[in-house]
Amino acid sequence: MRSRRLSITFCLMLCLAASGARLMPGQKPAAKAVLRPFEPAEELLYEAEFSRSLLRKIDVADFRFTANRIPVVHKSKDDAPADSSNDTPYALVFTGDVSSKGFFTKLFNLHFREHVESTVDPVSFTVQNTRKRDEQGKRLRTSETVYDNASGKVVWTEIDPNNPSRQPRILSSDFTGQVQDVLSVIYYLRTKPLEVGRSFEVTISDSGRVYQVPVRVVEKKRLKTLLGQVNSLRVDPGLFGANGMIGTEGQLSIWLTDDERRIPVSARIKTEYGTFNITLKKITHSPAREYLTKQD
Repeated sequence: MRSRRLSITFCLMLCLAASGARLMPGQKPAAKAVLRPFEPAEELLYEAEFSRSLLRKIDVADFRFTANRIPVVHKSKDDAPADSSNDTPYALVFTGDVSSKGFFTKLFNLHFREHVESTVDPVSFTVQNTRKRDEQGKRLRTSETVYDNASGKVVWTEIDPNNPSRQPRILSSDFTGQVQDVLSVIYYLRTKPLEVGRSFEVTISDSGRVYQVPVRVVEKKRLKTLLGQVNSLRVDPGLFGANGMIGTEGQLSIWLTDDERRIPVSARIKTEYGTFNITLKKITHSPAREYLTKQD
């Protein structure tokens, strides 16, 4: 369970496409979405390093996060947006991939790969569907979470593809208002007006449960990053603790650029295992522009 929660934490950090995406039953896309800094498409690549005692900066994992627009197919004209603009209705689809490598697999005897795919309404920015594929050694689990905003119900279903006869695990919970999953919350934070001293709560659903996660904007600092020397804001989501999403002690800090892009440039996770530092290595925004990339 702890190793599973650790990999989920990686996905939360930014540490950051579905084809044929559709809005969930009973939901309609709003008339027009505001263009956000990760639209129409963006790819973020990160590298994680581990430190503990005499061990320093050992490469342990790679991360890849993408944001894309997927056209929404309407069954009838009544489903179309009220605004008669020429914009094609779409959903936002975020994907996150994280995989262990090198020393990490030897230190914890753990080989893991996790893929998360989130479909989000572009106007309300509420998650509609979450799909996961979680591999840990020979263990494999796949799951889907469906969010029904009309009834305020989230239903999570997990299966074991290696054992088709095993009954699916199903869990449901109630929620109200805007809800995120472990991946969409990173992009949601990028849309928020952030300033030092501000705090707020975010509703996050994971594996059929719903959590109220406190978020604090802790400090502003100039950092050396892939993008050069930039002003950055440190955001601390309260994921750890007895009542948190992760029931052990720890701390997660995310650094976002203090500009309209709100690019996650680095993150740090302090746990009982040691400290994980996650650093942005490449960012591509397409098709309009491409940011700096690491030179090999």
